[in-house]
Amino acid sequence: MTKYVTVHEAKTTLSKLLVDVEHGGDVVISRRRTPVARLVPYERLARAPWGSLRLDGPVDDAAFAPMDTDELTAWGLVEESAGFT
Repeated sequence: MTKYVTVHEAKTTLSKLLVDVEHGGDVVISRRRTPVARLVPYERLARAPWGSLRLDGPVDDAAFAPMDTDELTAWGLVEESAGFT
């Protein structure tokens, strides 16, 4: 079950909130009614396997194509003066 608390509540009841999280709960901490952080059990994060990102639709094959020199330069992976033109 998710519990919602303010920053002030989180500061004053952190030990209790950690007990709730240890028992499987989530805690959302808000500042001025805007959620800014979530406390979740560490084991839940540790169990997420690599590649567990769920995509909502098909992925274009171009996403897996090798990058050209312009793209490599834009990402800072190749210096422009490296002579790869």
